[in-house]
Amino acid sequence: MHDLIIRGGTVIDGTGAPAIKADVAINGSVISAIGDNLGPAREEIDATGLLVTPGWVDIHAHYDGQLTWDPYVTPAGWSGTTTVVVGNCGVGFAPVRPDQHDFLIQLMEGVEDIPGAALAEGISWEWETFPEYMDALERRSFAIDIGTQVPHGAVRAYVMGEDANVKEAGLDDIQKMADIVKEGLEAGALGFSTSRTTLHRAKDGQVVPGTYAASDELFEIGRTLGQVGHGVFQLAGDYVPEEYEIGWMKALSREVNKRVLFSMVQSAGDPDQWRRLLQAAEEDAAEGGQLTPMIAPRPVGLLLGFESSVHPFLLHPGFVALHGLSVDERRAALRTPEVRESILNDAPDFSKADGLLAMFTVGFEQMFPLGEKPNYEPAPEESIAARAEKKGCTPQELLYDIMTSETGNLIYLPMLGYVDRNLDATSELMRHPNSIYGLADGGAHCGLISDASIPTFLLTHWARDRTRGARIPIEELVENQTRRTAECYGLNDRGVIAVGMKADINVIDFDNLEIHEPKMTYDLPAEGKRFLQKITGYHATLCSGQVIYRDGAPTGNLPGKLIRGPQAAANLNQAYETGLVS
Repeated sequence: MHDLIIRGGTVIDGTGAPAIKADVAINGSVISAIGDNLGPAREEIDATGLLVTPGWVDIHAHYDGQLTWDPYVTPAGWSGTTTVVVGNCGVGFAPVRPDQHDFLIQLMEGVEDIPGAALAEGISWEWETFPEYMDALERRSFAIDIGTQVPHGAVRAYVMGEDANVKEAGLDDIQKMADIVKEGLEAGALGFSTSRTTLHRAKDGQVVPGTYAASDELFEIGRTLGQVGHGVFQLAGDYVPEEYEIGWMKALSREVNKRVLFSMVQSAGDPDQWRRLLQAAEEDAAEGGQLTPMIAPRPVGLLLGFESSVHPFLLHPGFVALHGLSVDERRAALRTPEVRESILNDAPDFSKADGLLAMFTVGFEQMFPLGEKPNYEPAPEESIAARAEKKGCTPQELLYDIMTSETGNLIYLPMLGYVDRNLDATSELMRHPNSIYGLADGGAHCGLISDASIPTFLLTHWARDRTRGARIPIEELVENQTRRTAECYGLNDRGVIAVGMKADINVIDFDNLEIHEPKMTYDLPAEGKRFLQKITGYHATLCSGQVIYRDGAPTGNLPGKLIRGPQAAANLNQAYETGLVS
């Protein structure tokens, strides 16, 4: 008698092997049998006509604060994610001195656009050291599993004070930082993270502590991974000067024999850099190194609407005059002819604007209506500039009318990964054997981005709906979001549907799987705002053998746990001996 059997589904097991028809049995938290005629079970899920896959393993999220108040870690589970790794990009909330809470909040608010008021009200500071932070998480129950990393920004601030983003670390400072990171790894952190991009700035405009850290600091901290015997060195960077940055990353990976995982997307400022970085990773792999690019399976794009953190009319006097209104009052006012006229007819002079300001105020050729059914690979002729010209109106008039619509009122501004106005380069990155899927940024960029749905986008766009280029086999996509992301962080007990493996499973109505348009909600603590994106088509999602979502609704089961350190692959002998596997 099995605890649960998923019957009649098409199993895509996460290894890249062709899909097969099979039943999957579960006992306790592990998969106990796969095949036909598996006998009776206390509970059954009818998966006839549905896909059965491992649960998605998302290794780049920013739920660090949210974990202290949200057991469902929304919206991760909405999209079939059963494991997330937080503490990326050098930002997080531990270690922290009692007088540094506000400093780390404004750091996270600036870098990841998470409302500071929500963090201030929502986080219950039960820790000072990183092991104490992990203990606080371990006392909680979650719908999904959580892995953590030690963030450079918090470590540097703890050791060097709140001017850690401008001070150079001395030998004593470096040793203290290394000791803290080692302590975190020994407590079960999955890695260490840092940021070396000037795009990442705190709310006060300062770069993240560690952005300009010298190589001796990075190496001394990195050596702790080798000393402890596990961990990933994760970073986001500009990689300038390129030869120097790639050089120390390669050297560190070789010295400590651990993975250096770096974020990589195509940028308009240097459209071919990704090819050079990819080649560097290829060369390193050929020589036995572990330099690994983390890539985004869809453009890094902003969502521009009247409730977004930025939008084309943000600085218009007519819009600024509405700041004192409630959300509902502002929505109503924006739909009146008088307000429309005041905003459109009194625009600031953006003719000399550059950078991000130019992009979201006058970058009309880069703006696209997202639509009620979001289109993340729009053609050039669908841009606001092209549509306005065809319609015979100004881009601003068209933008205003779209943004005040009841539905389909968001403008999509792909900032990175869309230089060629298609996803061909992204496809090449996704299919490269050295790259790892990530950068969904769940929990972050609340007022501008809604990319936690990327694991589902792999199936809807890349496997089923893409029309502007080649699709990717679904078995390859599933493997890259399950087995490969899990193994990247040493989580060898999950990511594959096989006997003895952890029973993290999705049952998916592939034909009817759909990502809906993002909607601004105000459900964070202190009524903080965030974009949320409804997903339909997940018949069931299981974590550790328990159903946590049925048809998109939470069941109330909270089997998720804090992950402490790498997880061993299935021990079948032990599983047979304990009776979990027959």
